[in-house]
Amino acid sequence: MSGDSNCTRTSPSAGSLSDNEFLPDRPKYVCSLSPDLITKAREELQEKPEWRLRDVQALRDMVCKDYPSLGTCLDDAFLLRFLRARKFDYDRALQLLVNYHTCRRSWPEVFNNLKPSAIKPVLESGFVTVLPCLDPEGRHIVCIRPDRWTPSNYPITENIRAIYLTLEKLIQSEETQVNGIVILADYKGVSLSKASHFGPFVAKKVIGILQDGFPIRIKAVNIINEPRIFKGIFAIIKPFLKEKIANRFFLHGCDLNSLHQNIPPVILPEEYGGTSGKLDISAWNELLLASEEDFLHDFSQLVLPCDSSPQDMLHDCTAKNLHHHSNEFVTWQQTSSWS
Repeated sequence: MSGDSNCTRTSPSAGSLSDNEFLPDRPKYVCSLSPDLITKAREELQEKPEWRLRDVQALRDMVCKDYPSLGTCLDDAFLLRFLRARKFDYDRALQLLVNYHTCRRSWPEVFNNLKPSAIKPVLESGFVTVLPCLDPEGRHIVCIRPDRWTPSNYPITENIRAIYLTLEKLIQSEETQVNGIVILADYKGVSLSKASHFGPFVAKKVIGILQDGFPIRIKAVNIINEPRIFKGIFAIIKPFLKEKIANRFFLHGCDLNSLHQNIPPVILPEEYGGTSGKLDISAWNELLLASEEDFLHDFSQLVLPCDSSPQDMLHDCTAKNLHHHSNEFVTWQQTSSWS
């Protein structure tokens, strides 16, 4: 199937909302946000409920016109993630969508065969999980514990796959799209040999995805129990961070009181001075593994058209001149992010 035919199949070729009636296979979008979150989205993201579907249609038409071979899902709910992540700026949302696909196609070690069952050993290790309680701002806390990883068991890319799938699962929620997430990274016991696996190449790739290639708002990154070697790790990461993002990193060391200024104890496990019981990874693992079919369905729509190679797609995208950001998706360093 050619890129053009894919676009025609999943989206109207002209910007008219009435065309939706001719696409019965596209899920009808139904907003699940509470009145308070609708107000928050209006104030923080410039989302106007009365214009929401019009804005989604505008982005859909831009994809079809400028990137007909992108091979993306064009459902309302999917495109809405990118609009919210870029405060309903059409151009920036389009660029984020292109970046999203470029990242997936340029790192096959991470994105080939990407499904929960494929990263089950990482989940069972407890390397990444999501705490059961939301913070006062309605945000999920993603907990990352590098000490749970044994490099001889599997490569670092498996950890990245697990984090990516965790974010994919979280961003399915409209509440998360509006509120964003918070990361809690516990670097207790991270040795120099383990840190060496996270070199400049991996750092640039990961930061590129999180800053400019994924539709999620990361509002804070809390680092705890970082050893002295972390200064070296952060020195690797920092050159790839925009200033706004770097300012959202909080290094607490072993000071739990400092951590509690950012994340209240009532939602933290006992391991971090909290009152919510022992850290339990089983609930999140079960939820993610139970989503296998959902991921297979969602990712099946994110395919490369058979008449294009990854290199062809990259060349085609780079050749576009979308105003001021024609080449931004290659460097991942020019657009604003995590807004």
